[in-house]
Amino acid sequence: MIHAKHIHKYYDNLHVLNDVSLDIAKSEIVSIVGASGAGKTTLLQILGTLDFPSKNKKGELIINETDIYKLSKKELARFRNNHIGFIFQFHQLLPEFTAIENICIPAFINKTSKAQAEKRAEELLEFLGLSHRKNHKPSELSGGEQQRVAVARALINNPEIILADEPSGNLDSESAENLHQLFFKLREQFEQTFVIVTHNKELANMADRKLTMVDGAIVN
Repeated sequence: MIHAKHIHKYYDNLHVLNDVSLDIAKSEIVSIVGASGAGKTTLLQILGTLDFPSKNKKGELIINETDIYKLSKKELARFRNNHIGFIFQFHQLLPEFTAIENICIPAFINKTSKAQAEKRAEELLEFLGLSHRKNHKPSELSGGEQQRVAVARALINNPEIILADEPSGNLDSESAENLHQLFFKLREQFEQTFVIVTHNKELANMADRKLTMVDGAIVN
């Protein structure tokens, strides 16, 4: 599902990613751990096509049999919206919109009709136990509810890959545990691939595979 080879990233003279290569299979749940500054988030952003390797190095990224670096900007934006879902530590919900409106945004970008988008959003809300909260704005939701809305937003276009950056880092222990279990339930239901950057040892150890980063490189 994901094939990355010889990924380097520099910020000025700082070598943030140092010749990173990895392969992640379809429906695999992979956690990435390491100290702050090890390059975990930078790697996740590159895997999610939000950032690019340094141009002076020949990196390769193939996702779902598509060579990412051969796509135009427009093609890349369309690919990202259709194939990759993102979950962040801070849910990034738009405060002026309701839960269902927030969930529908990627579908609207994908030119899905309002009726179809809302139908899919309601299905996800029911799956996540949030049907009764669909018309509430983020400020009216608990932290765990906000993060589940963010999960639904990541799922709205049925992406094959979910990338999560410290998804439970801003949650209490009970909400974090519920979110962790949800990822595995989603994998069973939708067969998605998950790549999760986390400092949470329990979540990291639950994954099918745990990768450790040190000084911009994967060491296991």
